This record gives sequence, C-alpha cells and structure tokens, in this order.
Amino acid sequence: MAKTKRAYVCNDCGADFPRWQGQCSACGAWNTITEVRLAASPQVARNEKYAGYAGSAEGQVQTLQDIDLQEVPRLSSGFKELDRVLGGGIVPGAAILIGGNPGAGKSTLLLQTMVGLAHHLPTLYITGEESLQQVAMRADRLGLAKDRLKLLSETGVETICQVAKKEQPKIMVIDSIQVMHVADVQSAPGSVSQVRESAAALTRYAKQHNVAIFMVGHVTKDGTLAGPKVLEHCIDCSILLDGSSDSRFRTLRSHKNRFGAVNELGVFAMTGQGLKEVSNPSAIFLSRGEEQTSGSSVMVVWEGTRPLLVELQALVDYSQLANPRRVAVGLEQNRLALLLAVLHKHGGLQMSDQDVFVNVVGGVKVTETSADLALLLALISSFRDRPLPRELVVFGEVGLAGEIRPVPSGQERLMEAAKHGFKKAVVPKANLPKQRIEGMTVYGVSKLSDALDVLEDL
Repeated sequence: MAKTKRAYVCNDCGADFPRWQGQCSACGAWNTITEVRLAASPQVARNEKYAGYAGSAEGQVQTLQDIDLQEVPRLSSGFKELDRVLGGGIVPGAAILIGGNPGAGKSTLLLQTMVGLAHHLPTLYITGEESLQQVAMRADRLGLAKDRLKLLSETGVETICQVAKKEQPKIMVIDSIQVMHVADVQSAPGSVSQVRESAAALTRYAKQHNVAIFMVGHVTKDGTLAGPKVLEHCIDCSILLDGSSDSRFRTLRSHKNRFGAVNELGVFAMTGQGLKEVSNPSAIFLSRGEEQTSGSSVMVVWEGTRPLLVELQALVDYSQLANPRRVAVGLEQNRLALLLAVLHKHGGLQMSDQDVFVNVVGGVKVTETSADLALLLALISSFRDRPLPRELVVFGEVGLAGEIRPVPSGQERLMEAAKHGFKKAVVPKANLPKQRIEGMTVYGVSKLSDALDVLEDL
C-alpha cells in the first residue's frame, strides 16, 4: 500500500509549503493554508497521470518522422459558430473550459449542444449547481428533446469518473468545476486546491478514455476565469462567453486553443428558444441610423480567421476642465492618447482643450492596430463637425512618425466591405488590391497627411 503523504496549500494563491504556517509567504494572506493528503506516491501518481495517453508508451523514445500525423477526427457541435471558436469542431479527448458572467448563457449553450449530440453519440451531463428537475425545466422551456440526454447530479470527482466508466460517454459536461471536489483534498469546494485537483483529475480521465469534457467555470469581477492560473495550463481550450445584461447578443471568444486559432470569435443571439448563432455578425454592428452624423466611421477588424465590419464613434467637445477627459470604450486608452499626439504632430490638429470620447458600437473589444486610421478620421470628423460618407470603410495602422502601415489580410477585408455595399475605402498603400474590386474605389495612403488630403476630396 502506498504511503500517504501530506502537503500544505494556500487556498488563495495555490502555493505549496512543507509544513503549516499562519501566513502565506507567497501572497501574504493569513489563515489560508490547509492540509492536503496525497494518497499515492509521486512515482505512482506520475504513472497514473500519463497512463492511457495515445502514443505515450512508458520509456519509449521516438523521432518526429516515426510519429503518426493522421489527423484526429473532429465532432461537430451542431453550432457553426461554436465549431469555429473550437478550431473546426470538438476534438475527442480534449478538455475545454468555458467561462462567462452569471446569466451569460453557458449552461444554456451546453445543454442545447448536448441535446443535439445525444441523437448520434453517447453523452453525459453532470450538474453540480442545479438539480435534475431544474435542468429538465430549462430543456422544456427551450423546447429541446428530452429522451436521449443522460443526466447526473454529483459533485464528487471520483464518483463521476466511476459513472462515466460505466456509461462510456463520448462527450461530458461538468457544470461547474468550482463545485467539484476530490476526497483527498481537505479544503472546501471552490478553493484553489480543490479546483486545481478536480480539473487535473478530469483532464486525466479525458485523455485516458478519449472523452471530450466541457468544464463550466466562473469568472471574477474583472472578467477573468476564477481559480488558479494552472487551471488554464492543464486544459486544452479556454473560451469565454461574454455579453451585457442589456443586450441580447453574446460573443464567444477563444483565449487558448491547442487545436485552432486563438482569439477566434463567434456571435450568438439570446432568444426565448435559447441561443441562436448569428451567421453575419457585421450586419449587427453596422445597424446605423438613416441620418448621417459626424464622428462615425466604419472599420474592418480581423477576428480569428474572418473579417468583421464594426462602427466606431468619436465625440470631440470643448472641455471646461483643466485636464480634458480621454475615455475609450472598446479600445485601449493608451492607444487613444498616442494617436492624439500623432494627430497633433503630423496632422496639425490640436485637441488638448477638448474632451475626447471613443466607443466601439456593439460592445466589441478591438485590440489590433488596424483601427488606428479609422479612429483618427472619426476624431477629425467630430472635431470639424463634418460627417464621413456612409459608403466609406477605413483601416490601417498609424506609426509615431505619421506613416500608415499595412495590416494583414487587406484583400479579404476589402472583399468583406464590398459584400456589404461599401463603395469607397481608405487603406494603407501597401494594402492596395492587385485586381480591381467591382463597385469599389480604393484610396491608398502612405502618410497621415495623404489621408487628410483624401478626406478633403471625399
């Protein structure tokens, strides 16, 4: 019988200590260190951890050319937007962590997905936060079929693995990882040590039995996934479902994916029948009014593997304050200050006595620099109170010397804009299309002064 070992773990930061102490020396918290019993020796735990991994025989060393590169078949979730975020579908044996604010629709999306998959695959939905009756009531409210999906109300990881070995599901849902617990860990469910050990045990089971597991995770006040950082390291894919309470649209974005592109974006609409995928997100973010207003420009951002048209609004007004306000929603605050300095230095426009407010319509968060030129033109439009043409689309990166730098996938961005009826485009000179785009006039600019000259002619 293996000798039982003990460790002492901080519930706040997850730091390990050889003995108990009142204060955690890593994070400084008091009375957060609890005892953890480790039933197996390190060698036994190591053997169990890696047992069952495909192509990982103990002690076997292989060269790269000896490894089978046959593509792992993917399973369709039934939602094209979810498959896009996952990198093309569900990979057997993958551990997927999905997080989001309360009420965002995590459980609804997974319940819809599992009901659809249950028609042709063995599935198992484990609920730890809700009763079986509550899950059944949600399925009845959404009008989902209830004759195939198997449910289990359990929070013990050991019991879940035993039931899964008996039922042999191909896809499992753990709702949620914060309420799961391992018997050998003495701390309460939801603590750092419990979340870490529960996720590690479920991930090992997924790899050993080639079962795809979705784990629902909570988020903190700043929108990041709750729990130890090691949780994101042990899983294969981390996705976040985001959406404000006053909007019916939800965005699903991947933050880590071993089987696909990172920062891939999927858009859903919350309806009375659950989440419905939005096949053309650009139409949502371009819902502008009939009247032309100053300070509005349309840009093309690249989200994952596809272009997305987004409206950007700017408001420049005389400030009564000694330090004028600079507010950016959906854009980086420091980027706004940088571009205002470039506009003053190389464009000759002084806004030091003006309040500047910038907003990306639809709640989209733009992180790439292709929005620089669109932001500057929107600021100029609001400052001069001169609306930009409705059929104009803009993208390009602006450097500190006032140069307009090219952005990736310029041809695809212009094609997407043309598909939505835009007839004019201001882009970096290096992104000019090699072949003429039907119905669109493209202006190539290499400096900020060139963009200002084009703006005068529009």
